[in-house]
Amino acid sequence: MTQLHNQVNKIVATQGVLFTKLHQHHWYVKGNKFFVLHEKFEELYDEVNVQFDEFAERLLTIGGKPYSTLKEFIEHSSIQETPYTKEVSSEDMVKTVLADFEIVVNDLEKGIELAGDANDDVTEDLCIGYKTSLEKHMWMLRYYLD
Repeated sequence: MTQLHNQVNKIVATQGVLFTKLHQHHWYVKGNKFFVLHEKFEELYDEVNVQFDEFAERLLTIGGKPYSTLKEFIEHSSIQETPYTKEVSSEDMVKTVLADFEIVVNDLEKGIELAGDANDDVTEDLCIGYKTSLEKHMWMLRYYLD
């Protein structure tokens, strides 16, 4: 169960960083794609916020202790934050989101495996549901870039 706790906690930490990164894109997006992406990034960080809470509460339910500080999120996240020190194109923002989602999907796949091994159907289902959602977003974002 320790491996599962650690993996779910990694997902929690990553959601904390991802939530902030999506806000950053939401705030700094410019240009002719502003209205579409400003709204899309908000939709995505709202979903991340829900998942952030779901995974933390699930971890508590199965006897773990979720990370709860910014320091812990940064130290244990699978993705890295980047300060906004120079202008980033809207296309590069979308590419960054896609890359981050790919990393989260990989973490979720590991969570699915570990939850299955632990016979924890609820955590497994939580990971599968979120993976499904992210894969749909990734498909749409890829099509947006084409």
